[in-house]
Amino acid sequence: MMHDFLYLASQSPRRRLLLEQMGVRHELLLPTPDEDAEALEMILPREAPADYVLRVTLLKLRAALRRRQRLGWTSAPVLCADTTVALGRRILGKPENPADARQMLLALSGREHRVWTAVAVGTGRTVRHALSVSVVRFDALSPTWVDSYVRSGEPMGKAGAYAIQGRAATRIASIRGSHSGIMGLPIYETSALIQGLIRQG
Repeated sequence: MMHDFLYLASQSPRRRLLLEQMGVRHELLLPTPDEDAEALEMILPREAPADYVLRVTLLKLRAALRRRQRLGWTSAPVLCADTTVALGRRILGKPENPADARQMLLALSGREHRVWTAVAVGTGRTVRHALSVSVVRFDALSPTWVDSYVRSGEPMGKAGAYAIQGRAATRIASIRGSHSGIMGLPIYETSALIQGLIRQG
């Protein structure tokens, strides 16, 4: 059954913008106060970045589908996504505090890292998912620049302590992969997943 919209189970304004760019009408389906959404993002011991980001995305999707049913909302598809940054097998999640953000950024300085984004769409009966990986290299980051960036507050709440659509873009020397995937929603993969489910603008 083709729907006119989907539910986006994410608070990310970037994902909303990317869906708008795709011409996809959407409504938010956010966790209720009784849900512990942060617990879903816990990293398991020795978990590989690709396994982690896909597992978390599918957990978020299942939680969102239960939420849709509990609220009695219409059965439009639900879209979830998760993004993580990795240095090798080391997963760099959202920084816990400014000192943690500073440490992450200095670790990324002058080096290549991978940005993994998983996206999943579920209707209740079926689940489709995809994985996007991009390689990003920062130029050398001076401690002065890092301190200024951390003070701006932009790194907080961001995987790997940076936002590619913000000030950090001025220090990114190269990208191989999906710019929209690094932002949090790979447009190509997402469009393929929702094909036949949603009428795209």
